Amino acid sequence: MSRLEYMDNYVVCYYKNNHTEKIPVREYILKLNKKERAKVFKYIAFLEENQGYLEEPLSKHIVGKLRELRVDFSHNRHRVFYFTFVGKRIILLHAFLKKTKRTPKQEIIRAVNNLHDCESNKSFVNYE
Repeated sequence: MSRLEYMDNYVVCYYKNNHTEKIPVREYILKLNKKERAKVFKYIAFLEENQGYLEEPLSKHIVGKLRELRVDFSHNRHRVFYFTFVGKRIILLHAFLKKTKRTPKQEIIRAVNNLHDCESNKSFVNYE
């Protein structure tokens, strides 16, 4: 792939916590069973192919820059919060298993905090 072709493509990145060095979304996905993990990765690839934007019911705007990727598998409703960032990057911030009709505020707060941490990380902002 040429440099020019690469620059036209969006890339999915995992948020890494500046303090704990943990990568919450990757850790969440790796704990899923094989079939659920495959479906989540398929949806993430689809998100990347569509430049970080999918319409409902696959994705939903939450607040500000924050969106959620919605991956339903049988009775399990996996949610992955993300945002698009400078340099055509899609940053996966936080994931959880949704058990209630409404998204819990604590999950949104966690994702927003991760977003702010990501934006303040100088090495991430300068990523090429």
